[in-house]
Order: sequence, then structure tokens, then C-alpha cells
Amino acid sequence: MGGAVRVLGVDPGLTRCGVGVVEGVAGRPLTMRGVGVVRTPADADLGQRLVAVEQGIEQWLDEHRPQYVAVERVFSQHNVRTVMGTAQASAVAILCASRRGIPVALHTPARSRRPSPAAGAPTRRRSVRW
Repeated sequence: MGGAVRVLGVDPGLTRCGVGVVEGVAGRPLTMRGVGVVRTPADADLGQRLVAVEQGIEQWLDEHRPQYVAVERVFSQHNVRTVMGTAQASAVAILCASRRGIPVALHTPARSRRPSPAAGAPTRRRSVRW
């Protein structure tokens, strides 16, 4: 794929951190190269959970070698504990990419969900979230 760009997308979370890799050329449909979830046990120590998220993201960076990383921006929620975990996982993803010199872009949830031409309007279940 000449001129193709590979992007690692991260939907940050402390218990479940969604990751996926797409590749493509501007103006053409993207190709999904991988999708997964980095999981941490809710009852584990915070430090252990952050290390597990870091190790999972590092593994994705090693395996897929993206040129860019897109992280879903933390949006305001009423549950402060959830916001904190999401923000911490987001910071880990940004740190992992930045340490390697990979540019990072932050996107709001609404902006990062793109419709599939075959499926119509995006839903949370049908979204490519980066």
C-alpha cells in the first residue's frame, strides 16, 4: 500500500482499554489491521493496573508500528472515579507514544465515531473510534 498511514486508536479505560489499528490512504476506505482490549482487574492496585495498561499498549506499538496514535479525549462525566481512571489510562497511552516519538492526536467521542458506508449512522457498537 504505497503512501498508506497506520494509526493506533485508543479508547482509554482502566478496566478495559480498547485498542485498534487501521491503515489506509486519504479518501479511500480504511483497512482494519487489529482490534483488541487491554484488561486490568478492578481489584488490583492502581499502580499495577497502570503498568498493565502500559505493557498492553507497548505490545500493540511493537507489533503494529503505527505512524500515529489517536486517543479518545476524556469527556465530562458525573462519576469522578470513572473520569480519573479514564484520564490515567489516556495519559499512559500518550506517554507510550510520545516516548517513541509517535505523534498523538486527541479526539472527542462524537468526532471519532465515523459511519460505515454499508451500515449507516454510527452507533457505539458499530464504530471505528479513532
